[in-house]
Amino acid sequence: MRIAVTGKQGQVVASLIERGAGRAEIIAVGRPEFDLSDPPGVARTLDALRPDVIVNAAAYTMVDKAESDEEGAARVNARGAGAVAEGAARLGTPIIHISTDYVFDGQLDRPYREDDATGPTGAYGRSKLEGERRVAAACDNHAILRTAWVYSPFGANFVKTMLRLGETRSEVGVVADQRGNPTSALDIADGVLAIASRMTKDPSRELRGVFHMSGAADATWADFAEEVFALAQRSGRAPVSVKRIATADYPTPAKRPANSRLDNSKLRQLYGVALPDWRPSLAYCVERLLRHS
Repeated sequence: MRIAVTGKQGQVVASLIERGAGRAEIIAVGRPEFDLSDPPGVARTLDALRPDVIVNAAAYTMVDKAESDEEGAARVNARGAGAVAEGAARLGTPIIHISTDYVFDGQLDRPYREDDATGPTGAYGRSKLEGERRVAAACDNHAILRTAWVYSPFGANFVKTMLRLGETRSEVGVVADQRGNPTSALDIADGVLAIASRMTKDPSRELRGVFHMSGAADATWADFAEEVFALAQRSGRAPVSVKRIATADYPTPAKRPANSRLDNSKLRQLYGVALPDWRPSLAYCVERLLRHS
């Protein structure tokens, strides 16, 4: 199976390259030779690659910066995603598009299902929702995967930030009134590979559409941080305590959803794909990061 993945630096891309070894041919394409803001260039590259599946993992992910650069976010997350989907449609190739919990406003008191009303509260979420719409409109043969709270041994993420802060601090303030599903990018990669394989073999309409794919079990950011520090302490790091703070105590340009929990039952029922509990995946990630620090 030949998979073209957009982006070269992201956590999901790096995870797909690692997890795909021996299972698929992963071809990562990104700037400067592949620029989502250049639709003709996107088309030429995809035409030349002739993949069996396209995974659109490239994204403008600077959530706070997007508030002052909504055009930049839309250029990549909306119009760029649409251009990739147009290329997939022209080739007759399935596209898997990675999206986000930020398409919701975070006000529900239960995990979000795929058919719940969207309502992004910031520029990043708006750009990602528009990307979903453009992908769906351009290519019927699509699976849009919403995920959340992504971490991994690669790139910049919450786990790496906590480990860095823990090197110089004995206490770290972490938001305790936002709840979501911490999700390993390595687990996402395993899920994407399974979905890609199924899509190339089974044209069923029920396997196309929007799906939620996040780690099992939920947590607050403070819970997540406490687990990171506990794992680090067991590996010989100095203890670090978490000061539980409110969102209001840590203002940011972009509003974060209070509830980012995703209901993953549709993906499990239709694809048989369920990502594991975030705690064992986090333990593996922290061990790996500390081993190479």
